[in-house]
Amino acid sequence: MTIATRQEVLGLYRSIFRLARKWQAVSGQMEDTIKEKQYILNEARTLFQKNKNLTDTDLIKQCIDECTARIEIGLHYQIPYPRPIHLPPMGLTSIRGRGLRSQEKLRKLSKPVYLRSHDDVS
Repeated sequence: MTIATRQEVLGLYRSIFRLARKWQAVSGQMEDTIKEKQYILNEARTLFQKNKNLTDTDLIKQCIDECTARIEIGLHYQIPYPRPIHLPPMGLTSIRGRGLRSQEKLRKLSKPVYLRSHDDVS
């Protein structure tokens, strides 16, 4: 990992913790705010710990993009949780037909950047 990449990752980590410190739940309830702050902190710690040994620059860039997207989406929609996507089963068509393997592959490829690591952690 280059020094610039390391600084970018550490900056994202710090900005997540600053965001968690200032976070207010939309409902205005104190217990909701505490629960959402804890979710933000636990999710950040878990994902950063999971990815701390990455050395491939492309994977690191993908993780940085995912982190940035999740921060922006969380701020925009005022929810700390990743927005779910809804794809009907067998809803993606492939060139050769509707085989189960091709559907799974298309489903994996169509997953948004902000949900790439969500299935691994949750």
